[in-house]
Amino acid sequence: MEETMMLSTKLSEMRFLHYQPYLYGEAVGATERGIGADKTHNKRWRSKLGKPSFQDNASRGWHSLMLVHTEVYPKCGIFGFSHFRRESHLLSGKATWNLSGFPASGLSQNFRVPRSRYTKMSLQVIEKMENELAFKGNQDLPLSSSYEAAMEALSSLITRQKRGDRTPVGGKFGKLERMSVYLRILGLEEKIAGLKIIHVAGTKGKGSTCAFCEAILRECGFRTGLFTSPHLIDVRERFRLDGLDVSEDKFLLYFWDCWSQLKENVSEDLPMPPLFQFLTILAFKMFISEQVDVAIIEVGLGGKNDSTNVIREPVVCGITPLGMDHTETLGDTLGQIASHKAGIFKPQIPAFTVPQLSEAMNVLEETAGGLMVPLQVAVPLDIQRWGGETLSLSGDHQLVNAGLAVSLCKCWLQRAGNWEKLLKKDEEAAGSELPPAFVRGLSTARLSGRAQIVHDTPLMLSGSAETSENSGELTFYLDGAHSPESMEACAKWFSGAAKASKTLSSLSSPPSTSFNVHNNKSFCGNGCVNYGKDHVKSSNKMSKQILLFNCMDVRDPQILLPRLVNICGSSGTHFSKALFVPSMSTYNKVTSGTSVITSGIPTTRDLSWQYTLQRIWEKIIHGKDASLDKSSKTDSVDSLPPHKFLYEDVSHCSPADRNFTCSAVMPSLPLTIKWLRDCVKENPSLRLQVLVTGSLHLVGDVLKLLRR
Repeated sequence: MEETMMLSTKLSEMRFLHYQPYLYGEAVGATERGIGADKTHNKRWRSKLGKPSFQDNASRGWHSLMLVHTEVYPKCGIFGFSHFRRESHLLSGKATWNLSGFPASGLSQNFRVPRSRYTKMSLQVIEKMENELAFKGNQDLPLSSSYEAAMEALSSLITRQKRGDRTPVGGKFGKLERMSVYLRILGLEEKIAGLKIIHVAGTKGKGSTCAFCEAILRECGFRTGLFTSPHLIDVRERFRLDGLDVSEDKFLLYFWDCWSQLKENVSEDLPMPPLFQFLTILAFKMFISEQVDVAIIEVGLGGKNDSTNVIREPVVCGITPLGMDHTETLGDTLGQIASHKAGIFKPQIPAFTVPQLSEAMNVLEETAGGLMVPLQVAVPLDIQRWGGETLSLSGDHQLVNAGLAVSLCKCWLQRAGNWEKLLKKDEEAAGSELPPAFVRGLSTARLSGRAQIVHDTPLMLSGSAETSENSGELTFYLDGAHSPESMEACAKWFSGAAKASKTLSSLSSPPSTSFNVHNNKSFCGNGCVNYGKDHVKSSNKMSKQILLFNCMDVRDPQILLPRLVNICGSSGTHFSKALFVPSMSTYNKVTSGTSVITSGIPTTRDLSWQYTLQRIWEKIIHGKDASLDKSSKTDSVDSLPPHKFLYEDVSHCSPADRNFTCSAVMPSLPLTIKWLRDCVKENPSLRLQVLVTGSLHLVGDVLKLLRR
């Protein structure tokens, strides 16, 4: 019989934890493996109450609550344990909890939660946690107001109106010299040397590689800090501590501290830093103040002149796959791009890369030789050799990123003096190529917007507990691919995932999560799922693949779109329709996850770029240019296409007569999502598989709308 406990607290800081997708289905097993596995060693433990923000999950029918956050901080060179982990406890339930039902100051009433052997806390421990969490600063503003004020302040640091602009920052210092001055003002310049950093550059897969590294080393028991870019919904996504996005209050604590000190020192020679430079400074401030054991830092752009390249002595450097991107800044040849990426190499500091084209590899090797850098090529991960698990990030291209992450983490552990001890502690895993901690990390790492599948369930569609028989199915496949190479990987992933889904009826999985089934499954490649008979049912639903696309005008859609169509077509996947839509986010404003979203048709949005994309699409489909002579302004699209547009046959398409049955320009993204939902609501036999790609901004906007 399940034990329950009554927990009464006056902790004004205590709030519910918003669901973290990567924990779903893993928390119970992870808890059994983790805390309490070995208490014979002399460790320094700190416990504190989790403080993430609450989001109403009433429509999802299940919730999670962080009660105790237990951490282990091993000293470098001391690795006397193998499975100690910081755990977030997932407590499932069917109760409907609304934020409005709680006092503004926090939880002051009793509530019941299932007891776990890891949630027993004495009153003294709770009081100690309350004291530790009593952050100072900005107490004159409500949290939400202060956070929105921080977003406004960040927006003021954006110096470019669009990508490719080269508006000078001003002042007398160069970029990296200016960065060093900022760090000296904050007292961080020398302290950065105390961070044990993994520094990662590349064209594709930087974020995935960093996410794998963070998860692996966290599973090894280390306190981790992760800095990546860009964010999709909220700027706090760029900063992770122990695998979780930094909380609002911690973000504000460090943000206003850095902001006020830098603002006080602004002069004609030293303006405020641009946005990415400030966020990089903020990451260093957080990781130093939080005393992380390892900081994984993703380069923003290039490497040689990137704001992160003030790191003088990383533990190890990594270069992910290289390709043609940001050519307006990095050069228009692979060799020039490789030269910028190799700029993060430091004298005699080990570095790893992946198999590259010869033009890029030659430059990497030449740069490494000049700095006496031991450069090694990491072998892609062989997923068949580690116990039948699968990577948490889908797509065969992730095997390359995972292989690089494994090499980087092994090197980091070797240089920190812990690798041999880790192997010794995991001797029971004889015959396994990787230690169990590595396997757990690779199978639980998370990175939103990359090969991510989100099921828009009937519950979300209607606001009531409809069953799948009364509504069609709407599934979003999200991947922020925006270069030719990443678009190729995206096409391969989507084709495999869409085909796998066709054999299944609606799956009972939590909404807005990555596609994951834990029972009766086998994996073919990475992310291609073969399900057991218990999961396969006959289905009469009509599947249609829809492309939802936008890209920045500095990209070349005449390369991206044909590559997507050809690779999908070669796998037997064909798009019924293509929808071209403007993104909601703008280049010159930083918004939060709670920013207001306008749902109507915009009155001033210029859709000329979307018409250009449609013309390219129609040429791909019909082999000739489409005649698009309408005005490029928003009044060209004053309504949505009728629902019957989804079923119109391509043979009826006549671009010359402006009768388009293959594509449509949509007036706004919120209306597009609503239109798709309405289509499946009225047709129970319809299954829409929507690939969202071309831009991480677009992917983030879609995720924001689906989360709402």
